[in-house]
Amino acid sequence: MSKRVLILTGDGAEVLEVYYPYFRVKEAGYEAIIAAPKKQILNTVCHDFVENWETYTEKPAHRLPCDIAFADVEPSEFDALIIPGGRAPEYIRSDADLPRIVRHFLDTDKPIGAICHGAQVFLALKDRTYFEGRTLSAYNACRLEVEALGAQYADGTLHVDGNIVSGHAWPDLPGFMREFLNLLEQPVKQEYQNVVS
Repeated sequence: MSKRVLILTGDGAEVLEVYYPYFRVKEAGYEAIIAAPKKQILNTVCHDFVENWETYTEKPAHRLPCDIAFADVEPSEFDALIIPGGRAPEYIRSDADLPRIVRHFLDTDKPIGAICHGAQVFLALKDRTYFEGRTLSAYNACRLEVEALGAQYADGTLHVDGNIVSGHAWPDLPGFMREFLNLLEQPVKQEYQNVVS
């Protein structure tokens, strides 16, 4: 049976950070499922870096069909999780079902990929012990949020810490997806097999 990857996102997701992982997961022969607060057609955005701007610009991008609402997600049915950036993380993290979904992947040590603003989602978890002593990358504007988790902000733009792959922004997607797929392709850990058997 093919492995299944859950992608947690919503309106305002950065188009490259959702579509690139979605198609790359499918290209690798796995199933990619888009989840959002409600099942609908999502609006993505294009964030770009423009000379003489102190921050990124934003324009509307492609529309994105969502497969399932957060409330209907059974996380044990998935082998890995990806959290794209953009503006979606700042509001999907307040969804009542999001913590139980993310907590499952942390508790079972399944692969998690969080890029750009994706680390903001982790603030929905009240238990900061998940991140104490860990190192995460994220967009530089999210450094304070990474540190609020109890994690160290990575020096580089791409970082792997155990089961979490994190990246700074969409230019890091090739390395981000390479490292994420490396984790996904590793054999299932014995302790996880015991959890689900």
